[in-house]
Amino acid sequence: MAIDLDSPNQNNKPARHPFRQAVLRGLAVISPPLFTVLIFAWAISTTNRYVLGPVTGWVHEGLVWGLKDIREGLLPEGSTERVAKIADGAYYRLDNGEFVPEHVFGLVQQGLKDKTAQKTSKMTGEEVYGKWVDLRFRLPYSAIVIFLALFTLLLYLLGKFMAAGIGRFFVHRFERGIHRLPLVRSVYSSVKQVSDFLFSEPEIEYTRVVAVEYPRKGVWSLGFVTGESMLDIRAAANEPILSVLMATSPMPVTGFTITVRKSETIDLNITVEQAFQFIVSCGVVVPPQQLQQMLSVPDALPAPAGSAQPAASEQEVVDGG
Repeated sequence: MAIDLDSPNQNNKPARHPFRQAVLRGLAVISPPLFTVLIFAWAISTTNRYVLGPVTGWVHEGLVWGLKDIREGLLPEGSTERVAKIADGAYYRLDNGEFVPEHVFGLVQQGLKDKTAQKTSKMTGEEVYGKWVDLRFRLPYSAIVIFLALFTLLLYLLGKFMAAGIGRFFVHRFERGIHRLPLVRSVYSSVKQVSDFLFSEPEIEYTRVVAVEYPRKGVWSLGFVTGESMLDIRAAANEPILSVLMATSPMPVTGFTITVRKSETIDLNITVEQAFQFIVSCGVVVPPQQLQQMLSVPDALPAPAGSAQPAASEQEVVDGG
């Protein structure tokens, strides 16, 4: 019986349509930068709406309340004069009869696009001082600088407070209360794991990345070497041993520690950061150098189960038919 070498392998996946394949490739290229921009835009918009906006408003209202100098009755009734000169200085009369300092009125008039006294004089004293505060202190830019300075100071004081034992006590009690809330505890735990991974100082020093046959032979898992474990275990094994942190997906900050013979580990040619990416992505993101090695030596990989094995020669195939 002759074998048709040109017949498609039934176990192979069907080829994708060229148009669909091109669209998916384009989507794969544009998705990372697009989602990065969207995440940062969302973070900036949320911060501006719920943090910087209210802070700017509070600073604005506080400056207006503390600096405003609005007076009344500085000129006689029926007087057509606009400027009243008293011992405290010159004051400009607005259309509603309120008086504001002339230098405040002048700065607001210069800051308006329509530099006419009529437009400014129609404002109330509160409105004039509100515009003057914006021009004088350059809000909201100065409010952002003030907020960042105060926020940095708050973080510093909070960090010092946490370094003391009483700070940890209060945080522990707070987290115990959070973990009693059914829905909030799940969100809080996930966010805390991510924040601890990003902002906490690493207490464990990883020397290198290894592969270990765990949890059974034939199943390989990535681990981070943290040390040489204990002398008693090394004496029992009668060979060098390693302490390996077995990180779990998709959160590599969680895991467990095992002690394994050094001869049963394989040193991987990847960095710790690349190993974290591999674990977080559940094996989707493979280090580039490992992909290049796989593409350069395709014959070294075993043939998939059920695939057709290549014939020794065409003459043997024909003879077999």
